[in-house]
Amino acid sequence: MHAVAADSGSRPTAPTADHSKFKALQGPFKTGEDVTQACLTCHTEAAKQVMSTRHWTWDYANPGTGQRLGKKTMLNSFCIADRSNEAFCNACHAGYGWKDDKFDFTSEKNVDCLVCHNTGQYAKLPGLAGHPAYRRMEYPPGSGKFVEPVNLPRVAQRIGKTSRTTCGVCHFYGGGGDGVKHGDLDSSLKNPRRELDVHMGTDGGNFTCATCHKTESHRVAGSRVAPTAVDPHGAILRGEKAGRNPATCQACHGDRPHPSALGAGMLGALSKGDRLNAHSRTLACQTCHIPAFARGGVPTKMAWDWSTAGTLDANGKPFQKKDERGHVIFDSKKGDFRLGENMKPDYVWFDGRVDYTLRTDRIDPAHLVQINRFHGTPGDSSARIWPVKRFTGKQPYDLEYLTLLVPHTATPDDTALWFNFDWPKALAAGTAAAGQPFSGKFGFAETEMLWPITHMVAPRDKALGCAECHSRDGRLQGVTGIYLPGRDHAPWLDRAGFTLAVLALLGVLSHGALRILTRNRRKEH
Repeated sequence: MHAVAADSGSRPTAPTADHSKFKALQGPFKTGEDVTQACLTCHTEAAKQVMSTRHWTWDYANPGTGQRLGKKTMLNSFCIADRSNEAFCNACHAGYGWKDDKFDFTSEKNVDCLVCHNTGQYAKLPGLAGHPAYRRMEYPPGSGKFVEPVNLPRVAQRIGKTSRTTCGVCHFYGGGGDGVKHGDLDSSLKNPRRELDVHMGTDGGNFTCATCHKTESHRVAGSRVAPTAVDPHGAILRGEKAGRNPATCQACHGDRPHPSALGAGMLGALSKGDRLNAHSRTLACQTCHIPAFARGGVPTKMAWDWSTAGTLDANGKPFQKKDERGHVIFDSKKGDFRLGENMKPDYVWFDGRVDYTLRTDRIDPAHLVQINRFHGTPGDSSARIWPVKRFTGKQPYDLEYLTLLVPHTATPDDTALWFNFDWPKALAAGTAAAGQPFSGKFGFAETEMLWPITHMVAPRDKALGCAECHSRDGRLQGVTGIYLPGRDHAPWLDRAGFTLAVLALLGVLSHGALRILTRNRRKEH
């Protein structure tokens, strides 16, 4: 077995067991479930631990809002929802066999150990309900391309710690492709340079995801549905049971990360560090230290219009359009896209509270429908100004029930949009699978979704300068609730500041003149 990276990623650590010598892993294995049962002969509690996590259940009861969240209930503006599309979407589930609502969440053999712990040569294919290929097969069907079967004993004998690659197989490709969803997560982070991300850069910290997203009993720290927006504490000491999220910036850097007065010998260094630390009471660290997202060469989707999906060419065939760089900007299956690279974030007040528009919620299609809402009161000690990706969509809704609709898209059958290009059929099948009423009448509503930006941290010399925000047309132009020097102007305050500046100048000049006069008098005597 190859050496695997330590938590920091900077020092390789030798494994204490050579899994290639384990009798239970010699195979042969017919399925992934067979491998899991072999793993459990030693790791007896592993499956139980996994089954208690959101990576397994895809279900979370938000105690603050009372909403039931997770892929089983939520909608988004990308692929919309997984109901009726489980066999395709659930290639990103840490299990085997979830193709419909009959999946057995209590069966330990259904847990997929390899998807997180493989060190290569393992892939779960969309459409196979979380399974890899067990035989040589044409994939995608009808493409003329073939996939070779996975060598299960070989993969099992070479397992290791999680890596950027194993986490990224799902998290880099969320929303239907590389970099589509998050904006700050894409395949450029598999082996990035420090310039792209100081923590994950192979010439920098070389962090794996688990370096920050610490895991205990297979529970991974950090959550998009229940994020930690504010962590006003010092760094977590090694071994400390702080009960905090170890994935925050403050968990390592503390809440006063810039050199301040106590350690500085010069007044200039003192004032700069103190000013920057004072900013951390208003700004999230990410606001200054992530000047742009999607800056690794992989574009992210900024808009997705589903209303044009189903459009065929003059011969009645599906087609695609690509931009000058070869990126798809229209697909008959999915509609129109707008892509972006090196995108400046939007900025919002955020205190960690998020609520979502679910498929049971009524909407007002005359106005922009917010798929999620970030809450935060300007100036509140529990809120900070955060960078976000603002994604817009156009997706189907019921004209009578006024609810957003779930389409059946991906599983090849006569009702799937990607195969028959028939919206009424696709919506009837998707809503039936979701247990959602459907009047048969539908339109398309304009939607918006926010995604917090927290990866792709730039080197310190690339952090935002003062004028990026403290100017009339600066980055924080749309942020309310604060007085921002350089952006905001109050006549009385401007006059007062000008008067003080003039008085200060007069004071300096007067002081200088007095020094000259007294020096000349001393010379005369």
